Amino acid sequence: MVDSSQIKEHAEVISADGIHVGTVDRVEGDRIKLTKKDSGAGHEGHHHFIPLDLVSSVDDNRVRLSSNGKDVIGEEEEEDRSSIH
Repeated sequence: MVDSSQIKEHAEVISADGIHVGTVDRVEGDRIKLTKKDSGAGHEGHHHFIPLDLVSSVDDNRVRLSSNGKDVIGEEEEEDRSSIH
């Protein structure tokens, strides 16, 4: 697993096949929280999360994932709305 401290706010997240997945808001526990404004197609307006175990590398201002774009979309987790008051 990649050292999560290498993942910086506003870094681009791309899939193994080069598809833009979103933009990092921050790392929370064992997941990357994507920004609301750029959480991927069809997921605008709320945060989505990417498990850290999908990260293959971090370089410059880019987080590269080990899964293809269509697979990552299925792996994304929506924010837990039950904890929102």
